[in-house]
Amino acid sequence: MSTALRVLLVTDAFPPVCGGSGWSTFELARGLTLRGHHVEVVKVDVGFQPGLHESKYHGLRVTTMRGSTPDLPVIRNLIKNERMWARTAEYLITDRLKNEPVDILHAQHVMSTVPTIRAGDATDTPVVATVRDYWPVCFWSDLIYDPAASHLCPGCSVRMMTRCVQPRAGKATPAAWSLIPYMRRNLRVKRRTLGSADAVIAVSTAIARDLRERAPELAATTIHTIPNPVDMTALDDVHAQAVPPLEGPYVLYAGKLATNKGAHFLVSAFHQTGLRCPLVVVGDGPLRGAIEAEARAAGVDLRILGWRDRSEVWAWMRHATVLMFPSYGPESLSRVLIEGAALGAPIAAMDTGGTRDIVNPGVTGLLSTTPDGLARDVRRFFGDERLRAALGAAARADVHVRFSAESVVARVEQVYRSLLLPDAA
Repeated sequence: MSTALRVLLVTDAFPPVCGGSGWSTFELARGLTLRGHHVEVVKVDVGFQPGLHESKYHGLRVTTMRGSTPDLPVIRNLIKNERMWARTAEYLITDRLKNEPVDILHAQHVMSTVPTIRAGDATDTPVVATVRDYWPVCFWSDLIYDPAASHLCPGCSVRMMTRCVQPRAGKATPAAWSLIPYMRRNLRVKRRTLGSADAVIAVSTAIARDLRERAPELAATTIHTIPNPVDMTALDDVHAQAVPPLEGPYVLYAGKLATNKGAHFLVSAFHQTGLRCPLVVVGDGPLRGAIEAEARAAGVDLRILGWRDRSEVWAWMRHATVLMFPSYGPESLSRVLIEGAALGAPIAAMDTGGTRDIVNPGVTGLLSTTPDGLARDVRRFFGDERLRAALGAAARADVHVRFSAESVVARVEQVYRSLLLPDAA
């Protein structure tokens, strides 16, 4: 029998209120616990009630280390990065690991990775870092230098930074250009520190490729490609028991209404299908107002439900005629697509980033490269019930094999043991 490990997960996000990265961290913690390991969580956060806060979530000890920051872009970034890095590293070194040593530190996201690696170096504790988006190679984490451009940023040069600042700073662009030296230094620190991790886990082949191509500081770092874990048991229960939340056919979009998610393509692509059924959105975000106005002008029956409990989101996925997935940024590895596939939803998606790690075009879903192509795929699904059934069933079988928490967590554990017992790996 393998020796039980003490693992400390350090993360920016964790349930009950979080997005996909937080749920992925929870599934990892839960899966490791089920395999007999002792797991605790430190959550790094900014918001109300700064300080240390202890809580429990599904039996897991969660220590939230919260800082406060004003709503000022430069000051907010300095606090979320350099200030919180220093505070978190000090807490981990002097308070936590000194009194409660662990076998493995596992950093989960952008605010937590730098201080976790520093703490590991100071205490001689092996550190694994999971990279779920593009924060090591893009200051904005999305490779978008201009939302109106047809392609993504080719590289984080001074010239490209002068362009990526502009749509974010607006009239303040000339003043914001003075921040470029800080932005470049911030990225160098992130990459250099990440490069000193004992192992890096990239959640998709796209993330792994971009780390190798855009981050020379990681040239000698071991990079594993391991996806996020998903609890298939809970999804199987929903698949068997969920009641249709709406009578009749509908197209579903689940997620944030933001540019990097391609939400600005949503209404126009749906309108091109000519379908008269509802377009249901489970989610919210900064583009909501513009999307609602566009839908009114186009006569689209748009129904935005806002953020909902996971079980309710899954019920909408389970009975969707089509799960529509527009995308603009380099989608790292969409939890929405994995969960939708596990529920047998017919998936029409745009082919960006790690989406091909989930969807095999023509086998487990339909992929397109443009909003026009996405519209054609949605329409094709609506006109072919057999295609919906066949691709939905194939997707369900496929993700159960490749993304189940049981198999993914076993692979992560293997990484841990390779660091502790390299000769036995």
